[in-house]
Amino acid sequence: MILSEKTILYLVRHGKTMFNAIGRTQGWSDTPLTKLGEQTIHYLGLGLKDTPFKLAYSSDSGRAIQTMRLILGENPQGRNIDYFVDQRIREWCFGSLEGGYNGELWGVVPRILMYPSYDEMITKISYEDLANAILEADTAGWAQPYADIKKRISTGFEDIAQKVEKQGGGNALVVSHGMTISNFLHIIDPKQPLQHKLANGSICKVSYDHGKFEILSINDISYIEEGQKESNDLLK
Repeated sequence: MILSEKTILYLVRHGKTMFNAIGRTQGWSDTPLTKLGEQTIHYLGLGLKDTPFKLAYSSDSGRAIQTMRLILGENPQGRNIDYFVDQRIREWCFGSLEGGYNGELWGVVPRILMYPSYDEMITKISYEDLANAILEADTAGWAQPYADIKKRISTGFEDIAQKVEKQGGGNALVVSHGMTISNFLHIIDPKQPLQHKLANGSICKVSYDHGKFEILSINDISYIEEGQKESNDLLK
């Protein structure tokens, strides 16, 4: 008889990248982690090294794959954890705004949605409103309609959770992206705000039980702090 454990997804936002550091829009475009980004994920890996994981998943973006490899590299069982890549949990695509400065994105979106400023807009619009504005601003035809974004994110994370549950439950390590994770939390609980401003390397935990997700924590950086303390102790 197989004893079932609670199924928990550890949703990690990738480490800080070059585009993150210089304030450029990064969705389907990709840049590698900075040295600081690598160091932060090194600490995260140390903080997670005693957490048992059944499976590991990341998006197909290089920054997510790099983050996952650094985390698993700090885990004594890292070589034994089955790791998969799933493009459904990649970031939103910002179309022709990809690679531009964030100010361009957050300058044009309020105008399209008829708000005087980002601050005036951000607490009032929905993810669907935002997706529609990006579609309108995109001159390349690459951005996705919100229905497509919601479907790929929902099915991506749920398929991961179901796979873990079928194996008797346990923990899964999942490296994804800020907007994608924030959007998923909103899908689970529509009361969640549009932007959580998730820190690079932060963890959001969600549980899964036969088709139902529940949010356990948001934007948790305690594992990074724990790993940094352990690293400092080793240097003494």
